Amino acid sequence: QVQLVESGGGLVQAGGSLRLSCAASGRTFSRYYMGWFRQAPGKEREFVAAISWRVGSTYYADSVKGRFTISRDNAKNTVYLQMNSLKPEDTAVYYCAAHSSGSLYNSLSYDYWGQGTQVTVSS
Repeated sequence: QVQLVESGGGLVQAGGSLRLSCAASGRTFSRYYMGWFRQAPGKEREFVAAISWRVGSTYYADSVKGRFTISRDNAKNTVYLQMNSLKPEDTAVYYCAAHSSGSLYNSLSYDYWGQGTQVTVSS
């Protein structure tokens, strides 16, 4: 079992920044990758970024590349998503997830999810 708790969402103006955190507990040592996804109203859940626990390799969706940075603190079992230059189209509920198998870019490859944190970007 893996438990994930996100925090750090909120309301921000366009061009602003937010940092999301995902605290992981349980059998996290068995998970090589962690990911962030987001889901806007009426849209499918989409991949945002992923990171490997051990090596720190990172992967990003084209829509956030250069603006968002995923990182991890192994000692704290925490994954972060630093979001800069936010746009109204970044508005969504952001979810942290633990990867199981398969493509990092596919939500079906993740089997543990946090409760989500709302990010709202005003224009």
